[in-house]
Amino acid sequence: MPAWADTLRVATFNTELSRNGPGLLLRDILKGTDAQITAVLDLLAQTNADVITLQGFDYDLENRALMAFANALEKRGLHYPHRFAAPPNAGFRTGLDLNGDGRRGGPDDAQGYGRFFGAGSIAVLSRFVIERDEVQDFTSLLWRDLPGADLPQIDGKPFPSAEAQAVQRLSSRGHWVVPILHPKMGRVSILTFHATPPVFDGPEDRNGKRNADEIRFWQHFLDGKIGQAPAARFVLVGDANLDPNRDEGEHEAIKALLDHPALVDAMPKLPTVDWPQTGPMRVSYILPSTDWHIVDAQVVPQIAAASRHNLLWMDLKQ
Repeated sequence: MPAWADTLRVATFNTELSRNGPGLLLRDILKGTDAQITAVLDLLAQTNADVITLQGFDYDLENRALMAFANALEKRGLHYPHRFAAPPNAGFRTGLDLNGDGRRGGPDDAQGYGRFFGAGSIAVLSRFVIERDEVQDFTSLLWRDLPGADLPQIDGKPFPSAEAQAVQRLSSRGHWVVPILHPKMGRVSILTFHATPPVFDGPEDRNGKRNADEIRFWQHFLDGKIGQAPAARFVLVGDANLDPNRDEGEHEAIKALLDHPALVDAMPKLPTVDWPQTGPMRVSYILPSTDWHIVDAQVVPQIAAASRHNLLWMDLKQ
């Protein structure tokens, strides 16, 4: 049995690798000369995680970019034979005005913000088998169907319209539960998402409310109100785009998740991004279930050539 079979290293990283159009990320990966992609690949190789979730990674229907990225990692000695990326809400056109600007067809009129379908989506890379038939994908869940959904209003009326709210999905990219088969620990469920930022809206606070409800989704999931929560050994990872205390957003949403009795917050108060307009903030998280023993964890120092975000990793043991 390989030495790594006694522990599980889980990582999450907002790569900010999204490009300006479909197919461009694949093109740049295959070129092999893009400085940012090289920096991200080198950082992942140094991290040597067993399972990693990536944010800001463009989706394509055949996952060619993800495959090329995994092949580039393999040349650096990091082998991820198992990968998962499903069609996201990012850039998924609706034909409606979803942001209330009186126009249709803009990036904010898609189910999730995106100039093209799949822009800035999420992906999972794993050393271990992914039980694809057991994946729970909540990408198509309507926002209004979330228990207690806090839908935006103006003057007591649905914003931007009742028609828009009838089709608006909750996830800006997706909410996934991805089961991994560890050779020694058995099934480990990876819960992952990337919420919309709670800014870039108006007095209706559409993005702020959506961000909070994307985070609250996991509370409902863990409480058995949506889907089927794993009985044991799971890890919630991703970019919530919300700091518990700083800047805009409904801070109570992330505080409530961090305080959930099924989760452990082992890296409190450690910033995970440094935006020029806000300074250091904590927006990315690794939250293991309480039945894990946490061996080690780190917020890796920012690599400016790769991303404004920090990579996070955590070593877990039964």
